Amino acid sequence: MIKSMDKKEVSPVNAAKPATLKTLAAYLHLDPTTISVVLNNVPGRSIPEPTRERIRAAARKFNYHPSLVARSLRSRRTMTIGILIPALSEPYEGEVLTGIGDYLLENDYFYFIAHHGHRANLIETYPQMLVSRGAEGLILVDTQVDHPMPVPAVALAGKRRLQGVTNVVLDHKAAAELVLKHLYDLGHCKLAFMRGQPFSSDAFPRWESTVKAAGALGLEIHPELTLQLEEDIHSPELGYRLTRQLLQHHRDFTAMVSFNDMAAAGAIRALHEAGLRVPEDVSVVGFDDIPWAGFQTPSLTTVRQPLHEMGRLSAELLLERIRSEAVGPAQVAVKPQLVARESTSVARP
Repeated sequence: MIKSMDKKEVSPVNAAKPATLKTLAAYLHLDPTTISVVLNNVPGRSIPEPTRERIRAAARKFNYHPSLVARSLRSRRTMTIGILIPALSEPYEGEVLTGIGDYLLENDYFYFIAHHGHRANLIETYPQMLVSRGAEGLILVDTQVDHPMPVPAVALAGKRRLQGVTNVVLDHKAAAELVLKHLYDLGHCKLAFMRGQPFSSDAFPRWESTVKAAGALGLEIHPELTLQLEEDIHSPELGYRLTRQLLQHHRDFTAMVSFNDMAAAGAIRALHEAGLRVPEDVSVVGFDDIPWAGFQTPSLTTVRQPLHEMGRLSAELLLERIRSEAVGPAQVAVKPQLVARESTSVARP
């Protein structure tokens, strides 16, 4: 007798098809609106807790999930963010994305990631494509844009001031002063430098700050010892080949300031192959403090960008703008930290 009643009770729901609000209503003998209110956590409705639990139990039994599309049409909220990045394989982007993702997940937001490889046509079209797929806001990581975004946006390492876009940047002035003061105090007077690629948002402000900090310390920047990174390479080869070329003509420098940790690793390899020891003959400083910087040989002296924290901050600022519809600050600067390790020491005579 009990078995036949159970069989009759579940008949409104066809196991071969996904459960719908209407079939759940038929199974529970309740109004579809009441079920929707409970499963979508709509506030302000007085529904007894036993009824709420019966609805939730039925939803679990038949694996019913409220339609995000229907919910977003009603609330005009998709709880989705679009993220633009240059590449997926860089440790820099990985740390930033982890920070962004952690904060968004804690706040029940989903996100799409699109990588553009610094291709201008993709940087132009991707924001609108992400918005058309439901993105309520955008986070642009090391992505140069020259016009306002269609939705609230935060640019991490952005250098242009755009209406409606909040820039999260590193304090490049403080970073340059930390690096050059460290080397100056170790007795280094003749330095080689690596400038960042023109497509990198950090390249110009970091170099401009380096020039000013060098001038304040009385350090001369020699054009023949200044390397210009050009290639979009995500391996130590970025600094390896340029350092080899430099060493064919010049060896009279005692320290090298690299644009990032990846290029610094390549530079150390090239110096080693040329018979120069790091740091006994040449000290090397990187930038970013990516996860393996402290575990290579020698461990790398570098400027720590709090990449995970910068990612979280970008997501936090964006959600604040979406929720309050406020414009927000034009720029938020984050302080760097010098991490002195084995790749720098007192300058050779």
